[in-house]
Amino acid sequence: MRYPQSKPRVMGVKRHDPWLLIPSLLLLALGLIMVLSTSINIAEKQFNDPLALFWRQTTFAALGLLWGLVFYQIPIMFWQRINGYLIILTGLLLLLVLIPPLGHEVNGSMRWFRLSGFSLQPSEAMKLAMIMYLAGYLIRRQDEIRLALKGFFKAMLVLIVISSLILLEPDYGATVVLFSTALGMLFIAGVPMRHFLLWFGSVSLALALIGVFASYRIQRLTTFLDPWADPFDKGFQLVQALIAIGRGHWFGVGLGASVQKFTYLPEAHTDFLFAILAEELGFIGSVSVLILFSLLIFRSFYIAQQAMQAKLYYAAYLAYGISLSLGLQVGINLGVNMGLLPTKGLTLPLMSYGGSNLLIIFIMLAILSRVHYETPITSSKPKKCDSQANV
Repeated sequence: MRYPQSKPRVMGVKRHDPWLLIPSLLLLALGLIMVLSTSINIAEKQFNDPLALFWRQTTFAALGLLWGLVFYQIPIMFWQRINGYLIILTGLLLLLVLIPPLGHEVNGSMRWFRLSGFSLQPSEAMKLAMIMYLAGYLIRRQDEIRLALKGFFKAMLVLIVISSLILLEPDYGATVVLFSTALGMLFIAGVPMRHFLLWFGSVSLALALIGVFASYRIQRLTTFLDPWADPFDKGFQLVQALIAIGRGHWFGVGLGASVQKFTYLPEAHTDFLFAILAEELGFIGSVSVLILFSLLIFRSFYIAQQAMQAKLYYAAYLAYGISLSLGLQVGINLGVNMGLLPTKGLTLPLMSYGGSNLLIIFIMLAILSRVHYETPITSSKPKKCDSQANV
C-alpha cells in the first residue's frame, strides 16, 4: 500500500494555535531582553555601540515574523512538490560557503555568507531543507524503507553527502542535529528495528571517530567530563557557565546585574545565553523557560500526530521532523550550558543571538502552524439522538 499525496482538507475555520503561538512569542520576547542584557559589553567593544547587537537581533526578529506570515500562506503540498529542488539549492550554498572569497570565516569556521554587515548561515537552511526532502522520500519510497535495506541506504547516502559538506566548515553540532533528526524521522516512518539499529550504531561510530580524530573535540570531551581539572584554560568556559548558574539561586541577581557576562563567560549572548539567564533570573526564571519550551515542543509533536491521524502523511512527517529538530537543539544547548553535554556550538532557538537560526525557526513554526491549519477539525462530541427514533 502506498501513501497518497498529502492534500489540505480544511474543514471550517481554524484559528492560529495558541499553544504554539504564545510560547513562541514569549520566548522571543524574553530572548530579545536577554540578548540586550548579555551583548552590551561585547557590542560596546566591537562596534562602539552597546545596543548594536540588540538592534540586529530585533531586525531579524521583525524579518522572521514577516517571513512567518508569508510562509504560513503557502500550502504544504507546495513543499512536497519542490523539496528535491530545495535540497539541491541548499547543497550548492553549502559548497559556495566553503570558497574563501564567498564564505566568511569566524573562529576558524567557514560557515557564513557576509551580506551588508549581516551573516547568513546556509547550514541552518539545510536543516529545514533536509527535513522537507526526507518527508517526501518517506512518501515516495515507503515500501523500500520498510521492506528493503536499500531504501534506508539511499536516504542515508544523501544525508552523508550533506553532512560531509557541513563537517568541512566545520560544524559538528549541526551535523549531530541533522543526523539525529533524520534517524528519528526514519524510525517514525516504520524502518525495521534491525536496519535502524545497524545505521544508528554506524552513525554513532562515525561521529565518534570524527570527534576522536579532531584534537580540539577530544579536548572538549575531556573538559566536559572534568572542567575543574583546568578551570583557567580548557575548562574556563564551562566553569564560568556553571558559576553563573550557581549564582542565580532562586530568584537571580536581577535582570542586567550579571557579573559573568562581563568578559568572564565567552559567547554569553549566543551559545551560553541560558547560563546568564539563570544567573539573572534564577531558578524560577530557568524553570519558566523550560516550561515554555516544553509546551512548544509537545504541541509541535501533537500537531504532527494529528496530521498523521488525518492521513496527511507528508505534512505529518514534516511536522515530526521540525519537532525533532527543535527538541534536539533546545536539549543540546541546555545540556551544554548545565555541563551535561560537551560544547557543540548550538544556539538556543528563539532566544540566542543569531539571525540565520532565528529566521529558520520562524519558518519552521510557520510551517507547523500551516500543518495545524490544514489538518481537519475532528470532534469527539457524541451525536445527538433523535428522540422520535426511540418511540
